[in-house]
Amino acid sequence: MGLLSDTYLADLAARLTALRASAAASIDRAAAAMTAAVQRDGLVYIFGSGHSHMLAEEAHFRAGGLAATVPILSGATMLHEGASVGTALERLPGLMVAVMARYPLGPSDVLVVVSTSGVNAAPVEAADIGRARGATVIAITSAAYSAAAAQGRRRIADIADIVLDTDAPAGDASVSVAGDLRAGPVSTVLGAALLNATLAETARRLAAAGGAPPVYISANMPGAADHNAELVTRYRPRNPHL
Repeated sequence: MGLLSDTYLADLAARLTALRASAAASIDRAAAAMTAAVQRDGLVYIFGSGHSHMLAEEAHFRAGGLAATVPILSGATMLHEGASVGTALERLPGLMVAVMARYPLGPSDVLVVVSTSGVNAAPVEAADIGRARGATVIAITSAAYSAAAAQGRRRIADIADIVLDTDAPAGDASVSVAGDLRAGPVSTVLGAALLNATLAETARRLAAAGGAPPVYISANMPGAADHNAELVTRYRPRNPHL
């Protein structure tokens, strides 16, 4: 019997390879929306609850990342203040009105909402608020998982202008351990790959349009301190997490 880790990594690699074709058109549209937003001095806001919040932090102040990104962070919907409570709160209607009030999201901006199941109240309400404020809404979700989980509920895939589909399986775990028990979640890796691919393409388009795109350099690289300080000075007034 081979190692289950090999099976997991092979499955993950195949899923990543498949995204090159299945997500190409959506990445193109998402990058176009982000490029237009940055060119008009807008921002790319990113929200996710539970484990999905990691993608908002993935893009934040990241070496090689776009400085025009702003994470929407609410400790109540994460895991570090109490995973059970956070899981309950992300299903609580009305929470996101107060969370989103902190962020001046508007028509010049893009809102990326991350939710693999795509049906919990927090991400659905975030997408609704983004649409109501006139922002372009991009969903990073699994169409297959959300279709299985919806049971009549609205999905962020139905609200968003653009959908980046991870195609993660229902339940997220990808390999069988014993009987019906499965392990090896894939949604975080696939979602981060789609997000970073889109941000990289956005940076390329901004560079092609002329001028240097607002991309952070690793703090360990020559010239990074001054370069990054200029970007922080530029975006700190609109990014409460800088």
